Amino acid sequence: MSTWGKNNPEQSAKKNWTLKEAKGKLETYCAYQERSAWEVRRKLFEKGIQGQQGENLVEELYKEGFLNDERFARSFARGKFRLKKWGRIRITRELKLREISPDHIQAGLSEIDPEEYYDTLLTQTEKKWEKTKEKDPYRKRYLIIQYLVSKGFEQDLIKEALESIQSQ
Repeated sequence: MSTWGKNNPEQSAKKNWTLKEAKGKLETYCAYQERSAWEVRRKLFEKGIQGQQGENLVEELYKEGFLNDERFARSFARGKFRLKKWGRIRITRELKLREISPDHIQAGLSEIDPEEYYDTLLTQTEKKWEKTKEKDPYRKRYLIIQYLVSKGFEQDLIKEALESIQSQ
C-alpha cells in the first residue's frame, strides 16, 4: 500500500482556505505571474470558496492591481507566440476561453509584430516540411497545413508560406 494519494486520506483531501488566507495566497498567485479572473475563480473553487465571497475577493484583487485583463491578454499573447509559437487564432481562442473581452484580446494581439509573426510561420513551416517523411506531395502538404492550423495560423498565410518554401 502506498502512503500517498488515494490510499492515504490525509494526503488526498485538499485543504480549504479561509477568506483571510485566500486573499494572501491569491495575491502571491497573481504577483508570481499574470492571471485572469477566470483562473483566480477556478483556484477559489478548488479551495472551497464560491459565490459572493469569491467575487468579492476577485473585485479586491482588481482594485489593488493584482488582476488586470488587458495586462494579462498582452502578456499571454506575447508568451504563447514567442515560446509556444502559437498563431493568432489559437491565442484568440485561448483568451476567449479565459473570458477576456474582445477589446482586450485585440490589445493582446497587437503585441505580436507582423513581420516576426510571418517569419515564425515560415520557420515552423520549414521545420515541419523537413520532419515530414510523407512521399506523396499532396498528402505531405495536407499534413503540414493541418499542423499549422492546429497551431492557430491563418489559412491564407499558411498557403503563402508553403508556396514560398516549395518555390525554393
